[in-house]
Amino acid sequence: MANDASNGERTDGDETDAFIFSWFEPLVVHSSDRDRLVLAAVVFAVLFSQLLLYPGIATLVDVLGADAASSPVASTTLDASMWFLVSEFGAYVVFVGVWGAISDVTGRRTPFIVLSALGGAASYAALAVVPTLGTIPFEGVLLLRVLQGAMTIGAFSLTMTMLMDLDGGHGRNMGAAGIAIGLGAAMGAPIGGQLTELDPVAPLLAAATLLVCVGLLVSRLEDRTPASRRTARALLEGVRKRPTLSLPYAFGFVDRMTAGFFALVGTLYFQETFNLDPGATGLLLACFFAPFALLQYPLGTLSDRIGRTIPVVVGSACYGIGILGVGAAPSVGSAAGAMIVVGILGALVSPATMALVTDLADERERGTAMAGFNVAGSLGFLGGFLIGGSVAGSYGYDLAFLVVGGLEIAIALVTIPIFLRLSLESGAKSSPQADR
Repeated sequence: MANDASNGERTDGDETDAFIFSWFEPLVVHSSDRDRLVLAAVVFAVLFSQLLLYPGIATLVDVLGADAASSPVASTTLDASMWFLVSEFGAYVVFVGVWGAISDVTGRRTPFIVLSALGGAASYAALAVVPTLGTIPFEGVLLLRVLQGAMTIGAFSLTMTMLMDLDGGHGRNMGAAGIAIGLGAAMGAPIGGQLTELDPVAPLLAAATLLVCVGLLVSRLEDRTPASRRTARALLEGVRKRPTLSLPYAFGFVDRMTAGFFALVGTLYFQETFNLDPGATGLLLACFFAPFALLQYPLGTLSDRIGRTIPVVVGSACYGIGILGVGAAPSVGSAAGAMIVVGILGALVSPATMALVTDLADERERGTAMAGFNVAGSLGFLGGFLIGGSVAGSYGYDLAFLVVGGLEIAIALVTIPIFLRLSLESGAKSSPQADR
């Protein structure tokens, strides 16, 4: 036996030792896996900081100076809350494409994420200081909110783009982004409600602190942006020549519209209909965001296997029906159950839709393509605020739920022939980009 071992041949004892000691070997973590985890944590922090403000939005705008006597955009709490949210997402729409184009043109992502995160932190901190000054009109508060949105969207969109740059499957990478988005929203809402109970400006200070941490964290990451650079005109032309990107953009618009609807109208609806305080409202919103977060990664990976059509089209139709169920719920318990179902369906739709952007975009245009998706999403949020808020204010909550849920169902039905004609499931699997 000893001679066999000395001659380099494996013996039964050697194989047994190898089997036993293999259990004690450290798990190998590839750099892309580590970066995926860190980038997902950054996405989580950005969304968490954003959602901290939502459960106590009515109290916050009052503390920041929303006064019907001095500001025409603050005639009611609903109006002031709506414009406070619209200011941020309007800035998202305007500036997300700028961040994406600059990133693709320069071939860098990391420094711009750091810059935008720190700028967002400073803006949140400036908003927190407003109540101590007492001389800034509400329109000035909205301008600060625009600056905060212009900065924050850079960190969010470019971090998503860095996830697109990773290997490992587009559904998996976007699933990681999705679970981070969902967890940030699920935890941000209830914690934001509790912070508001302590002090209305506490969510602003917490958001500023988190974004400083984001800037420090991202500064240590490897920048995996494709080496080749292109002019801004070439980037925009490349995206324009891919009309199929309009599919995930359209779904992203409607999906984010429902999120904006729940953030504003849903929050006020739950508080008025069921007489809930901000803390309880945050917990009810978490009934959606918890399953939405926890199922994003496995369902995103599933879309790598079965294609994007079933998760996106069928999932969206069922998602819309679920929204109608939330509006029809007669009690807090049934509303919570409906929110859980809607969260599960949202987790089916979201990562597949984002992965579809990666499937269709050229690797040199990913920043611009993801920026386009986030423009559509930000417009969707605005639509959720404006359409939902206007319909609810003029015609009541029942019609508002019907309009938003009906739009989600309608887009699924309208795009079925397009998905089938393009055969996007097999195209995504066979495309060289899908295998990167």
